[in-house]
Amino acid sequence: MRPILARISLGALAHNLRVARDHAGAARVFAVVKANAYGHGLSRARRALASADGFAVLTLEEAANLRLMGVQQPILLLEGLFGADEIATCAELDLRPVLHHAAQLDWLQRLPPARPIHVFLKFDSGMHRLGFPLAEHADIVARARNLPRVASVTLMTHFAQADEAAGVAWQLQPFLREMADYDLPWSSANSAALLRYPDTQGAWVRPGLMLYGASPFAEVSAEHLGLRPAMTLQSEIISVQTLQAGEGVGYGQLYRAKRAMRVGVVACGYADGYPQNAPTGTPIRVSGRLTRTLGRVSMDMLCVDLSEHPDTGVGSPVVLWGEGIPVDTVAAAARTSSYELLCALAARVTVQETD
Repeated sequence: MRPILARISLGALAHNLRVARDHAGAARVFAVVKANAYGHGLSRARRALASADGFAVLTLEEAANLRLMGVQQPILLLEGLFGADEIATCAELDLRPVLHHAAQLDWLQRLPPARPIHVFLKFDSGMHRLGFPLAEHADIVARARNLPRVASVTLMTHFAQADEAAGVAWQLQPFLREMADYDLPWSSANSAALLRYPDTQGAWVRPGLMLYGASPFAEVSAEHLGLRPAMTLQSEIISVQTLQAGEGVGYGQLYRAKRAMRVGVVACGYADGYPQNAPTGTPIRVSGRLTRTLGRVSMDMLCVDLSEHPDTGVGSPVVLWGEGIPVDTVAAAARTSSYELLCALAARVTVQETD
């Protein structure tokens, strides 16, 4: 069997949820499990995060799967309804859609759900992605409150720069100022806001990335935040080559040896989810010690520097990210994000649960 394996720690997921709770104060926690729980598996995340106050997903299919798995907590549909035909299922499964454009209000007006549903009204406070214009809040809130069979309304916004120096005040303050007179619950905090800005807590917080043990901040490690990696991607050395000075390795011969050296070939490539654009020097752990990648990442393999690993050979263990090497570190070297790496784990990689 090909040795590449992704180990998913349910204990780490549960631990990271506790960290989120510690930061949430009195707010309730929607655990964000969209995109197959950021590549960790929806079923695994549901079990490990069972103490969450609710779950947030993208699609009706994800929500329906959670209900089939026995989830009783509230489920938030982050992009709401994609068509009027989804209203009946939303009511049947007791889902909470995020309403962010006028057509969704029209659908609910024309085809009221069979039973009352709870809705979230999303307002654009500056991200300019999804949401009603903040300036139109009076008409939108009034219309939502008057919709037939709407059980409750929660106000919502999303931050564009909670993980950057610009912060959240430029969005949060106008949002709270405009919504102050409604006396309605509100939700704004993603992982970065939850960890850094207590004034964003509101009634519900929506942590995603932090639950999986990655940091939302470029300058702060997950370990410093008290988070544990939930996914460890591991493999083995399957071949060892000896290069002479001037010889290259891999497609394009992008790396050439300056002196005689040993090179290990690892059974992992971009078809497994490792970033193809990871350059020479991307950190990797072999037999418990850090080294670096060499040359171009192939579809099924990549090469590593064994110059300082004289005792390492075929069968030696390799950690590509996770325990001992943060996914954030690999993502930074490849000029991408930990979100992308975790979500891109390929279906062909064997997954193993650990406690």
